[in-house]
Amino acid sequence: MTLGAAAAGLVGALGASSALATTVSPVMVDLQTAGRGVVANISVTNTGAGPLPVEITVTALDPTPSGFQPGNGSADDLLVAPPTALIPAGQTQTFRVQWIGDPDLATSKHYYVSVNQLPVKLPEGQSAVQIVYNFQVLVSVSSPNKKPELTIKSVDAAKGEGDKPAIAVQVANGGEAHGYISQHRLKISETNAAGAEIFSKTISGAEFQQMVGYGLVATGQTRTVTVPVEGAPKGGTFSAALLDERAQ
Repeated sequence: MTLGAAAAGLVGALGASSALATTVSPVMVDLQTAGRGVVANISVTNTGAGPLPVEITVTALDPTPSGFQPGNGSADDLLVAPPTALIPAGQTQTFRVQWIGDPDLATSKHYYVSVNQLPVKLPEGQSAVQIVYNFQVLVSVSSPNKKPELTIKSVDAAKGEGDKPAIAVQVANGGEAHGYISQHRLKISETNAAGAEIFSKTISGAEFQQMVGYGLVATGQTRTVTVPVEGAPKGGTFSAALLDERAQ
């Protein structure tokens, strides 16, 4: 990244990212290895007064307990076109993202597709400080035949933003595809020493997404998310369950 870099949010982002004169949408993309889902589009809009030169790069990722980090794997299975563009003021450029790798991928793969603003060439003899921005779109790829298996591993009292009460929920994915906590309802319960329930709250997928983000959990990953919960803790024992978002 160059001077003044900005990255579009990871699991906490909600659909589009913008900084100054650039908007990128979406910031999370799910692809499948076969069928119509092998292709998706990323739109970059130049809301500035001048032309916007951008370059696309792709980086393979490795999962960590808190999200993802750049890895050493190949990014050749993910094709993005065009690789560069000069977007006129007020215009939108669409970039095509396509999986060209194994149609029967054993486990999900993840990538950053980085939209990198390039410095503008200045007239000879003229100098200026240029602030350029980089946006990272998280692209996750899975086989349509593979499914996630999210399970709760642990639940503990924690502190959220501003030291407000929160619950730290550790979620593991034992399946062969990535999954999203926000595609479930999360029920958090607290019981006292006698086993009686003293607190209970069920958070819908939409509420979880607003508070925490999408909650993406990669294949084989164990991830801890901190969920703000008013009224807890009360010194008891916590438990949690992931419920079908469609069930009432």
